Amino acid sequence: MQIVSCPSCGAEVTFRSHASVMAVCEYCSTRVLKDADAVKDLGKMSSVLEDYSPIQIGTAGVLGGRPFTVVGRIQLRYSAGMWNEWYLLFDDGKTSWLGDSSGMYTITAEYDGDINTHPFEALVPGRSYGIGNGVYTAAEIRVADCIGGQGELPFKVGDGYQARVADFRRGLEFITLDYSDGPEPVVYTGIAVTLDSLQCQLLRDDDTIQRAAGRYRGKLSALDCPSCGTPIKYLPGITANLVCPACATQIDAASPKAQVVAVGERVAAEPLMLELGATANINNQDFSIIGMMRRADDEGNAWDEYLMYGPRAGFSWLVLTEDGWSGANVLPEWPMTYTPGASQVLVNKVQYSALYSYQAKVTYAVGAFNWRVSVGDTAQVAEFQAGQLRLAAETTASEMTWSRSSPVSADQLAMWFGDGFKGKVKAPSKSKPFGNNRYRTTAKYIIWFMLVLNAVPLLFNFSGTWFITVIAALAIYLPATFLDNNDNS
Repeated sequence: MQIVSCPSCGAEVTFRSHASVMAVCEYCSTRVLKDADAVKDLGKMSSVLEDYSPIQIGTAGVLGGRPFTVVGRIQLRYSAGMWNEWYLLFDDGKTSWLGDSSGMYTITAEYDGDINTHPFEALVPGRSYGIGNGVYTAAEIRVADCIGGQGELPFKVGDGYQARVADFRRGLEFITLDYSDGPEPVVYTGIAVTLDSLQCQLLRDDDTIQRAAGRYRGKLSALDCPSCGTPIKYLPGITANLVCPACATQIDAASPKAQVVAVGERVAAEPLMLELGATANINNQDFSIIGMMRRADDEGNAWDEYLMYGPRAGFSWLVLTEDGWSGANVLPEWPMTYTPGASQVLVNKVQYSALYSYQAKVTYAVGAFNWRVSVGDTAQVAEFQAGQLRLAAETTASEMTWSRSSPVSADQLAMWFGDGFKGKVKAPSKSKPFGNNRYRTTAKYIIWFMLVLNAVPLLFNFSGTWFITVIAALAIYLPATFLDNNDNS
């Protein structure tokens, strides 16, 4: 550990890692360069946006039995959103990066060996590429600007720093190719993780996040639409991309002053089955409905997607289609292999069969989102099914995501959201992919067939056969109940 004085204000600046070459003074935001035995003032660094992340400088955790501490971060922004890269120092002196994007987390470390890569301009989301000894699917290709930094960092960074990065996935494996310094990328390899799996300590609590989120050290006030003046309900720092419910203006709120991205036209308010701002407690976690978008496929079939946020659970979706409601979450684990047009995919040891392939287009959006949503946005969607579960692979020009959904009853939503849930919808049809109790229904038919076959023994030797018959029926019905419950979970 090395402690120096800030060249600008004189405050103590700590370098915990020998690999750190720069630190940001927490008092005056001066970038302090560690240069041999001296320190240099590189000028001011933009303050980070106080966002929804529970991670902070000083957060500690364990990866593979190795303790680490968060010692720095940079905040990056691309055309549709923003994310954090937290700099980790392990107790053994090694360093890594913890990627933090919309509640999804990855840990990567620089790879020192030789590895075959591909030109940045040739990469396309959703396609497979040979990297090293494996084949990985391109997940995201981004050009991002650094908008803020904190703590210690292993390289010089500041306003104007631009990152050109491409992310690849295979199962839980994660690779980042960083082309920021030239055509030959720096390679980072790692895995997808959760904060629970990292046994994180010293996280920010929910109240601290809600009080601090969305402020540049207290400079952001309540927001009215800059175009029409309509008050907009949103969670500062959690969702920086807003769509005005009155005039459909797109607003960027990730700055001290809200900026209009695109002026819309005044539109009639659409009736919502879940009110914006409606709250629920689900599995002892608090959630709020923060945004809604309507999408349609090539044939004009439309459905509504409600974005839900929980301080600990992150972002998830409630989707309303003609078949009923379902809940969806972005998957941290991807298929080991995937080719567009594949008839099957394997995720977490579950085989899914191809169901539909179509283009989804946004036709209406209102509220707050963790990325920039515009009417007219399109994505190519491939759906897969295993029992009641569905997977959806969505691909755009810059990214690919996988999500998993399962049915939710309207009665359950009414219990969760109370008066915030409007109207009733029919329960999912048993003939549809989201039908329930399919194993128990089959088991009942088998049991009836067994009883018919054993009718004569039961009539003439009831005392000798009834017990065996009951045991056989339970042996059929109980596993079916387990399989149905497993589907529902």
